[in-house]
Amino acid sequence: MKKDNKKVIYWLLTGCVLIFIMVIVGGITRLTHSGLSISNYKLISGTIPPLNQVEWQDAFDLYKQYPEYQKLNTNFTLEEFKDIYFWEWIHRVIGRFIGLVFFFPFLYFLITKQLTKPTIKKAIILMCLGAFQGFLGWYMVKSGLVDRPDVSHYRLAMHLTTAFITFAATFWVALDLMFPFETIKNTAFKQLIRVGLLVLIIQIIYGAFVAGLDAGWIHNHWPMMSEGQFMHETVYIEQDTIIKNLTEGKSGVQFVHRILAYIVVVFILLIYFKGKKHIQTHYQNHALNLLLGLVFLQFVLGVFTLILQVPVWLGVAHQVGAFFLLSAMTFTLHRFSK
Repeated sequence: MKKDNKKVIYWLLTGCVLIFIMVIVGGITRLTHSGLSISNYKLISGTIPPLNQVEWQDAFDLYKQYPEYQKLNTNFTLEEFKDIYFWEWIHRVIGRFIGLVFFFPFLYFLITKQLTKPTIKKAIILMCLGAFQGFLGWYMVKSGLVDRPDVSHYRLAMHLTTAFITFAATFWVALDLMFPFETIKNTAFKQLIRVGLLVLIIQIIYGAFVAGLDAGWIHNHWPMMSEGQFMHETVYIEQDTIIKNLTEGKSGVQFVHRILAYIVVVFILLIYFKGKKHIQTHYQNHALNLLLGLVFLQFVLGVFTLILQVPVWLGVAHQVGAFFLLSAMTFTLHRFSK
């Protein structure tokens, strides 16, 4: 049987789709403030939600023991609790399902000798990334169960960014199998795409900071942060140091996210116009066109998410836009690298 065949490619692409769904549900979970509704972690039995009134009441009583209920949601009814419980539960179930989808087909392909040694090594790395992502999810939730009714925005950023990186890595391995033949490489241009990818990942991290600090609900103007102010004065006075202002202050984090949006657009414009001079295949042309279209769509989504004060559907659309933009950047780098 041929190694690294179409079934292996479909397996990897299925993983990409599932991670995409996971990110969407994770975005909804965050925007509906549902992430702390399940305060314990049970790997097997946790896949089954409460099935009767007694079990629901037990789950609700457990929720009442932690800061989110005690400080923010003391007026919650059982029915309201069920709403937020659902999103966190489905988020965790999808995470477990992704683990099964990665592990058991990998085992099958390994036993039937359908994987080359390089692909085996890459698949093991992908599964380690997935396991680490699961750990970060627990680590993130834990930060909201001690003395504050919210998770650490640093841990949220680690959790989200690892999901994006796991997707990009899985997509890259699939692309390696889909396009096994190399084309002529342009090292200087490839480096430009790599820097652009790095800037995009930093922007994704700051997007997570904005979400984690609820910084999208302030300064809901564009292009100014407020009338007549490109940079609001709270950007540099909210915290006691410059670094803290730009990493922990709501105004500072939002300001950096705004500036990085312009920088991402500039980098992608550079990649687009320089790339058009080096096109050798129609895939490269499609990659550049997709990249350009998606960055402007994502920019517009970001602006409207801000000025409309983060409605859930638009916040999720903005996160999905970041996901597609990362996909396009990954595809572009791959097509101009191999």
